[in-house]
Amino acid sequence: MRVNQLAQAVGVTPDTVRFYTRVGYLEPTKNPANGYKDYDDKNLRRLQFILSARQLGFSVEDIGSILAESDEGKSPCPLVRQLIERRLREHEQRFNETVLLRNRMLAAVEQWSTKGDKQPTGHMICHLIEEFTHEP
Repeated sequence: MRVNQLAQAVGVTPDTVRFYTRVGYLEPTKNPANGYKDYDDKNLRRLQFILSARQLGFSVEDIGSILAESDEGKSPCPLVRQLIERRLREHEQRFNETVLLRNRMLAAVEQWSTKGDKQPTGHMICHLIEEFTHEP
């Protein structure tokens, strides 16, 4: 199948297929008659795997490491467990940072609801931001 057919089969854009081909995760054969890249069922399965891994939060680099382990005939499962735990810690940290930001935003909305508007001066741009205080 060609790029467009593979993309359609898994519900992605042709650019997505081209990207994973360019980074070496998909290995199409070149049709000698027309020079087009042809993707087989192995490439289809690999792309489905890649998309599933991306949905779980694995990075493109993580996926390359997992594929390399598999291609070498090694079980990538220990690596997958290690990587998912790392990604989970990273996402937990980002989540906590997002909650803190949300709380600061809520505090700003509350404080600013009672403050009037002021014109900028040579020493002030927007008093709402400049006077904002948030107790963690």
